[in-house]
Amino acid sequence: MNIGKVSQASGVTAKMIRYYEQIGLIPAAGRSNAGYRSYSENDVERLKFIKRSRELGFSVTEITDLLDLWNNRNRQSADVKQLAQAHIHKLEQRIQDLQQMAQTLQNLVDCCAGDNRPDCPILEGLKEPSHEMKDIHHHNDLLSLSPLTGRK
Repeated sequence: MNIGKVSQASGVTAKMIRYYEQIGLIPAAGRSNAGYRSYSENDVERLKFIKRSRELGFSVTEITDLLDLWNNRNRQSADVKQLAQAHIHKLEQRIQDLQQMAQTLQNLVDCCAGDNRPDCPILEGLKEPSHEMKDIHHHNDLLSLSPLTGRK
């Protein structure tokens, strides 16, 4: 099967297939007499596995580990579960970090009047460390009036 057909069957772009081959996530493809890459159904299944793992946020290293476990018929499901639980923990931490970033940005937006004045608490806040956001908010209270109501 050529790379175009494998791409269509797996949902993985030809460029990514070549990349996965280069970094060893899939074995090097055989070559036809004309020099074109030739893939098998096993390669398609492996690419689908990789694609789904990427969609769930697993890193290339984690996918390598998952593929090793997938290919090992003597594996213990506890090993797979441990890897998945560790990934869940990383995702939860990332969610927490994203929520903190959103809150920090919301605080900056709340400080901004959003009017025609050049003073902008958002721009000022972006140059300050996060522990100083409270001081910036207080410092810019006069600028944080709603342009529509004249109130905070």
